[in-house]
Amino acid sequence: MPRTKIDSSRIKGIYDELSPSYDRREALLDLFFIKRHRKAIFSQARGRVLEVGVGTGKNFRYYSHKCEITGIDLSPGMLQIAEKRSTRLDQAIHLQVMDAHELQFADRSFDTVTSSLTLCTLVDPILALSEMARVVRSNGTILLLEHGRSQHRMLSRWLDWLAPHYVENYGCHPNRNILSLVQAANLQILDVRRFLFGILYAIECKPQRRAKALRRL
Repeated sequence: MPRTKIDSSRIKGIYDELSPSYDRREALLDLFFIKRHRKAIFSQARGRVLEVGVGTGKNFRYYSHKCEITGIDLSPGMLQIAEKRSTRLDQAIHLQVMDAHELQFADRSFDTVTSSLTLCTLVDPILALSEMARVVRSNGTILLLEHGRSQHRMLSRWLDWLAPHYVENYGCHPNRNILSLVQAANLQILDVRRFLFGILYAIECKPQRRAKALRRL
């Protein structure tokens, strides 16, 4: 039987193993469905930026060169690819191995926090979102590009059917309700757009006043 739960060490191992081929595997999906949305949302980032789950650094090219960027990821293998990409783009980006559930930064350290296609792989996405709220400034923004449950019933049933396979092989939960997770983390949604039959979410949000209290749920 495929596992329906997976821990962080297993996810780290999966993405270390996938890292050399990750960009090739995602190339067509990125080209036809995701690339333009990356540009639209992450070009809004300003100031000191933290990218959570930076992966291979696909978003780097969309940030303004005026941004001071820090990227964290659980997988050293993915960060090695991201480092090479930042060098090719001639961007000074500070990269660290770090768990999104326990960000090693002071409260209100960043003007913008970003994340893309990451909430599906997190063991506790609400805790990770609460950590993003903690480290972003009170007047800052959190920019998310995520995939998850569709508003179309049959498509969501298909995602439910796929979920055990994707959890086991990729650490990915394709059927998570992204808006519910964001709301459960006490984030105020400023803008949300949905694409690809409602599976892809572009969300701009900010911390509520109570976000600090959610640091450790």
